[in-house]
Amino acid sequence: MATTDAEVERVRELVAAIPPGRVATYGDIAAAAGLSTPRTVGWIMRTDSADLPWHRVLRANGTPAPHLAHRQLAQLAAEGCPLHGDRVDLSRARVHWDPSLGRFDES
Repeated sequence: MATTDAEVERVRELVAAIPPGRVATYGDIAAAAGLSTPRTVGWIMRTDSADLPWHRVLRANGTPAPHLAHRQLAQLAAEGCPLHGDRVDLSRARVHWDPSLGRFDES
């Protein structure tokens, strides 16, 4: 199934809404956008995220992609994101999508 312009824009909106010092996983974004797989989010981020806080989107285990790790972790650390070695402490930094609010809940 092809990715629509509306799906691309929804992913972009969601990534843009992640506050500094907080993170979401590719799966979190996919679920909030109504996409069937986090891989679609990865594709969108790879092709259309230069103007977004791309560094706030991580793998489900809290690690960045290996080729971006140093840069991504440095940007997250600068924002005060809690890190443990080469991964983000998702229990403290992860935002959660609240469908009733239509936005991320930072608690």
